[in-house]
Amino acid sequence: NTTESPVAVETLADVPEHVLRGLPEDVRLFPSAVDKTRLGVWATKSILKGKKFGPFVGDKKKRSQV
Repeated sequence: NTTESPVAVETLADVPEHVLRGLPEDVRLFPSAVDKTRLGVWATKSILKGKKFGPFVGDKKKRSQV
């Protein structure tokens, strides 16, 4: 008799307002394709290489660190 604890699912209500404001027009947050309990970033059309949006909050990492 095993009991599984419920898994918390991330929702748009969990996303800080400044993050939502910083998303480009053609980017949306939907359930992740990798982890269904988390939100993922999805583009509604192609994003040109080098396109910048933000503001960025966090620590920048080099490619070798991710």
